[in-house]
Amino acid sequence: MRTLTYLFAAPAVLGASLIFAAPSMAGEWELSTYGGYQSAPHSDVEVSDGTDFNAGWEGKSFAMPLYWGVRGTYWFEGGQLENLGISLDFSHAKVYADDETLTKAGWEHFEMTDGINLLTVNALYRFPIENSRFTPYVGAGVGINVPHIEVTRPSGTTSEYQLGGATLQAQAGVKFDITDRWAAFVEYKGNYSFVDVDIDSGDSLKTEIFTNAVNIGVSFKF
Repeated sequence: MRTLTYLFAAPAVLGASLIFAAPSMAGEWELSTYGGYQSAPHSDVEVSDGTDFNAGWEGKSFAMPLYWGVRGTYWFEGGQLENLGISLDFSHAKVYADDETLTKAGWEHFEMTDGINLLTVNALYRFPIENSRFTPYVGAGVGINVPHIEVTRPSGTTSEYQLGGATLQAQAGVKFDITDRWAAFVEYKGNYSFVDVDIDSGDSLKTEIFTNAVNIGVSFKF
């Protein structure tokens, strides 16, 4: 439990420290919003009552509620921190159990469509290209997932937000400067989420969800 607490606390402490330190350093802020196509491969589901099955997931990125995200980034400039960035990233990822999974489990409903809701603090590094408006970048981080777990099975129904556990994030993309203030970007973003939630009848449900997303977005620099 103590290790898990440290894991959750570390991103917040790191992010807060750098955000408070940022005004005294050279750099720029960037606010981004994005959408795109998000999917998730199969994952094993374990329930404390002994139920165990492999779930097939559908992302349905363009069905309501949509897949989307927002990100605030501070880019350092000059010195040893040149081209290093720190970001706070929220994404409304989602998964639906497919029909085969529901039949196999004997459940009527199983999804996280009001979001797995991923909040991460990330370190980013960009690679400026001389005399080019294109800037590649990579990043990695850690945070939490807060799923809205929806389960309907013979023993009862669950529909609520819960703290699911830890989330790991990796990303790589390229940004195109439209003007001095505005930019567009395309990126791959992957999140590995450890989900451990309570469902009806006093049971718990565990699974590990790996979401893959190709994002297109816009950024405003200030």
